[in-house]
Amino acid sequence: MKYKHTNRPGFWLGFVDFFTAGLFFLFYMPLGGLQQELEEVLGHKVMPYWQAYLLGIPTLFIYPLVWMANIAEELKCKAIALHIDGPYTSWRHMFWWNMLGCLCFGPMIATYRFFDTLNRVERVLNRETD
Repeated sequence: MKYKHTNRPGFWLGFVDFFTAGLFFLFYMPLGGLQQELEEVLGHKVMPYWQAYLLGIPTLFIYPLVWMANIAEELKCKAIALHIDGPYTSWRHMFWWNMLGCLCFGPMIATYRFFDTLNRVERVLNRETD
């Protein structure tokens, strides 16, 4: 698969998502093609974000945070396997910037690093298919 979105603006996506309390990604994941791209990059089906979001309601939105942190860790492993230089996203980076940094710009920093890693992985995979 040739990836088209290899330059997603992670900080601004995180900014919008932060101020919409996660509702933005409910639409962006399926309509922006992110869900499908993550499944292609990671090589397996990923629970849809809307399901993780619904499970987050009774868990004070910890579940979608852990869900995204798990994907971030898998993405880091993929980047390392492709010999991409860091810094990478990771479980710890995604979780703690969102938890402890939620009163400032932490979620934007976590989302920026997540999309930066995803963009770099997709660029390398595009070069491999050329």
